[in-house]
Amino acid sequence: MIRLNLILFALTIVLALGVVTAQYKARKLYFELDRQAVLTKQYMTEYDQLQIEQSTWAMHSRLEEFATTRLHMHSPSMQQTQVIMVDVPSAP
Repeated sequence: MIRLNLILFALTIVLALGVVTAQYKARKLYFELDRQAVLTKQYMTEYDQLQIEQSTWAMHSRLEEFATTRLHMHSPSMQQTQVIMVDVPSAP
């Protein structure tokens, strides 16, 4: 009887340590999940800001201003424009 009690006591101790270890791991994983959620939110905010910045840099008026001021480009006049007509062969 004493032997059975000792075995059950040892089993109870082992199971209790298992429960404590499982709770510790679960708590640790929960904090890691929370930290990753915060990082995800920060990255999404940064991504949104970068998309806004990209759309600002790619605006037609911005590109046109850059082409005229920095690259000294301009639209060609009618005398500088040449229209070429291409005959498209019809299907047989």
